[in-house]
Amino acid sequence: MALRTQVLAESLVFTEGPRWHQGRLWCSDMHDHRIVAVDTAGAVETIATLEGDEPSGLGWLPDGRLLVVSMERQWIMRLETDGTLVRHADLSGHSRGSLNDMIVADDGTAYVGDMGGRIHGGAALGPGQVFAVRPDGSYAVAQDEMAAPNGLVLSPDERTLIVAESAGLCVTAFDRADDGTLHNRRTFAQLVPSDPDARVSAPDGICLDADGALWVADPVGRRVLRVRDGGGTTDVVGIPDLVPVACVLGGADRRTLYVCAAATWHRNELVGTRTGQILQISVTVPGAGKP
Repeated sequence: MALRTQVLAESLVFTEGPRWHQGRLWCSDMHDHRIVAVDTAGAVETIATLEGDEPSGLGWLPDGRLLVVSMERQWIMRLETDGTLVRHADLSGHSRGSLNDMIVADDGTAYVGDMGGRIHGGAALGPGQVFAVRPDGSYAVAQDEMAAPNGLVLSPDERTLIVAESAGLCVTAFDRADDGTLHNRRTFAQLVPSDPDARVSAPDGICLDADGALWVADPVGRRVLRVRDGGGTTDVVGIPDLVPVACVLGGADRRTLYVCAAATWHRNELVGTRTGQILQISVTVPGAGKP
């Protein structure tokens, strides 16, 4: 059976970092400077507003407080129980570019991707890196020499971290040790364009399912695809009218693939528009791990 998309929510600007949490889909409406939660009927609630910067990756500390990537300031923010956003970690002293996606382990360690350059600056990206941010806000470089590290996934046992390298056109896996360090770098999948006219297939946001396969958002190819460890593609869903940038498996049984999409990812072209949508696709294999 062909997989079909339905619209869950629309009139957003540009959503990123989708997470299924406490019965709702949470994401950053990046260019609207806010974090939102969307229920299964499509009702959108603003959780917090990030003044002066754009939010991206989301995750939760063990005590339930929300962490938010502040992209261009190169900070991690923390949402306190009184609703205020405070600085959790300052990575600006070692970041090379925009911070982007993030995943938070059960012990509170947040893995955050540094794209290696400013995403909206127009300059070529240099080598990116992944930071490991401890619950107290201190941090270390967990992995260097990465090609625009983007979406991140933790396996159910949190022994494997998987990173989409957008500029590397591949998804890369690491073993995660007890102390949170990363080892044994290896290629999970190399992406191949489905359209012969497309020069590249750049993975953006990703999520894992219970069979160990990844759903990958491919904004260049305007599709989401399911790839196995080693690179075999099992399913492809085209999204010809929008640019899909991230996806997550959620819903009560984690068999709904939620996709963040908009008319473009270019910030200057989105000013004054609300083309962003959350799409939903029913799939057979449920989600696993984080997000």
